[in-house]
Amino acid sequence: MGLLIDGQWRDRWYDTCTTGGRFQRQDSAFRDRVSSDGSTPFPAEPGRYHLYVSLACPWAHRTLIARKIKGLEKAVSVSVVDPLMLENGWELGEGADPVNGARLLHQVYTRAKADYSGRVTVPVLWDKKAGTLVNNESSEILRMMNADFGGTGPDLYPEDLRGEIDALNGWIYDSINNGVYKAGFATTQEAYEEAVTTLFQSLDRVEGILAETPFLTGERITEADWRLFTTLIRFDAVYVGHFKCNLRRIADYPNLWDYTRALYQVPGVAGTVNMEHIKTHYYGSHKTINPTGVIPIGPILDLDRPAKRGTQA
Repeated sequence: MGLLIDGQWRDRWYDTCTTGGRFQRQDSAFRDRVSSDGSTPFPAEPGRYHLYVSLACPWAHRTLIARKIKGLEKAVSVSVVDPLMLENGWELGEGADPVNGARLLHQVYTRAKADYSGRVTVPVLWDKKAGTLVNNESSEILRMMNADFGGTGPDLYPEDLRGEIDALNGWIYDSINNGVYKAGFATTQEAYEEAVTTLFQSLDRVEGILAETPFLTGERITEADWRLFTTLIRFDAVYVGHFKCNLRRIADYPNLWDYTRALYQVPGVAGTVNMEHIKTHYYGSHKTINPTGVIPIGPILDLDRPAKRGTQA
């Protein structure tokens, strides 16, 4: 775990001393956009872009799901980092990066901006033609995958639901997607209990929504569902124990558990879920939380049991 300071790598954990023990996530730094209408310097040309991801990371997972659902596997190539993130940050195995030949992800960042300062995160969308990093904000890459690459799958951000989707994304991101990290990376009891209380209040709220409707906005699966799914699929295996989010499991919520299984069973999605990578990364990388690096062998998750709600996209 570390960051770049003026292009130089530093192995440094998050600073919570100045925030009352509270984890604060850094904003993404690269925010350019691929366009299908020529409105940006990055036209949506098939084969031009490359995605760097971790199979463990829920933010990167969003983009992999969108790439799969939209049928963009040939249009956007992918490099997968190793599951462990230790003193050198995200690492790439031999031959894992055919574009830049990098063995460390921070080398990709400094190739785009030699004096970059900040965290080195996934996902990363790279322009092979221009030789630069376009975007490292998962929510924006997800929308590019949905709208700008000419995919054939369902619209994940339909115009008639955009207001509702944006509203859902706002509180779900803050209290659930990022909420598990606020709990897991908290370094005071007060900060931890504050985050966990808010997290489970929001999970209870989603449980109530899903008691009335199959998916967050109704009958259709949208980006709001996929953004939530990547947290839910990791919850019982990692966040309950490793991040101390143990008031309840997702399996204890009848609607949330059925919903998680329904999304997992959408064609192609199960192939984007690698629980070995997920558990290896969290339990093996966060030495301040799990110093021994011992990885639990459970839990057994019955994700293939048929869900009651339909999976129409």
